[in-house]
Amino acid sequence: MNPSRRDVLQIAGLGLADLALHDLRMRDAGAPSGPHHRPRVRRVIQLGMIGAPSQIDLFEHKPELLRRDGEAPPAAALRGERFAFLPAEGRGATLLAPRWPVRRHGTNGSWLSDLLPCHRHIADRVTWLHAVHTDEINHVPAQLVWQTGSPRQGRPSFGAWIDYGLGRLADDLPAYVVLASGKAGRCGTACWDAGFLPARHQGVPLRSDGEPVLFLDDPPGLGRALRARSLDSLTRLDELAAERDRDPATRARIDSYELAFRMQASVPELVDLRNEPPATLELYGAEPERRSFAANCLLARRLVERGVRFVQLVHGGWDHHGGGGDQNLLTNLPQRCAEVDRAAAALIVDLDRRGLLDDTLVVWGGEFGRTPMLQGPRSDTALGRDHQRTAFTMWLCGGGLRAGLHHGETDDFGIRPIAGAVHVHDLHATLLHLLGIDHERLTYRFHGRDFRLTDVYGQVVEQILA
Repeated sequence: MNPSRRDVLQIAGLGLADLALHDLRMRDAGAPSGPHHRPRVRRVIQLGMIGAPSQIDLFEHKPELLRRDGEAPPAAALRGERFAFLPAEGRGATLLAPRWPVRRHGTNGSWLSDLLPCHRHIADRVTWLHAVHTDEINHVPAQLVWQTGSPRQGRPSFGAWIDYGLGRLADDLPAYVVLASGKAGRCGTACWDAGFLPARHQGVPLRSDGEPVLFLDDPPGLGRALRARSLDSLTRLDELAAERDRDPATRARIDSYELAFRMQASVPELVDLRNEPPATLELYGAEPERRSFAANCLLARRLVERGVRFVQLVHGGWDHHGGGGDQNLLTNLPQRCAEVDRAAAALIVDLDRRGLLDDTLVVWGGEFGRTPMLQGPRSDTALGRDHQRTAFTMWLCGGGLRAGLHHGETDDFGIRPIAGAVHVHDLHATLLHLLGIDHERLTYRFHGRDFRLTDVYGQVVEQILA
């Protein structure tokens, strides 16, 4: 018979006091450490535009690009740059100006495309970042960098780090919830995984069809009381296994079972949007019977209102390379904007009127941006743009930020930052700072070293803080 882990430890001469200390460390491995300083916000709603929306068409006014539409880009502007599909340094490419008007709105003169008419109502409420950049030029690595800080799978996601660092706000709901709509992203569950953190910190997806959470309902013939007794018995067995094996995964499983039991009472009512006033449904453009980005924005408000700390919305379909189908910038970008514009703006308005915006942080953006150069043939019916990692636009809204501020500037063609550059690591550091977390101190020891969301990078962007 193979010796158990306990037998091996006893053979090695590990005393009872050491065993107790080891057990305490294993129990505390997933315990929240709490904020390091006074937080500005308590919750985050991440509006993920998967596939990378074109900042050139939506948020940038570049007169030089308008004047030089169809010409070759200046060689100096692209020296040393690489792209996913265009030749190195954009050789042979031509400039492509926006095909929709971009006008100024709000007291600060925010440039917004006519494709985003509802964004004009929040232009003075959000903080604009115009020179965000990342290191990856392909979707999955860039999505992983945005969600986990690393282009490789296996690292904890942003929401998992926050749950680990701060803990839950509600007993009957998970701290981290994922809501998906639109075209599925290629990153998949790796973008809301717990990585090497205890499993209980991973995101919990709420499904759009059938049960909101798989196996949430009791099996046929198993009543609530019998289910509770069964869970109690299972918990006692798991507790014995946890004491014997000292495996933190067992305790994570106990926690998951207990949370799932409590969610049986809270989740069905929570995801039922039919009890929302008609005026609220109209504000978002949400239909109670149909899961959509609009419905997910409304559900996100309901989730943070009831104590969910991190809500991650995933809305795919922004990958507009050109050609036919869903990659056609001319036909598909207006569709994507119509799906998200009204609901994203409504979320800000609704959070504000309910007194939630002061301690909630909303983040809108994709994994990178799009080039000012055309990808593929120039056509009256189909156009596209390649990936651009060097500069793109995101917006933030909520407590602790300078509302209406435009931070960062790019060159005449929107290719490179010329002021106020913000790397994704800097953005992570800043968001953690707003949550009361020092990004250098939120660590987890794994494989012999301390890991963190920002790894060895990241500076708080002090200029955007109120």
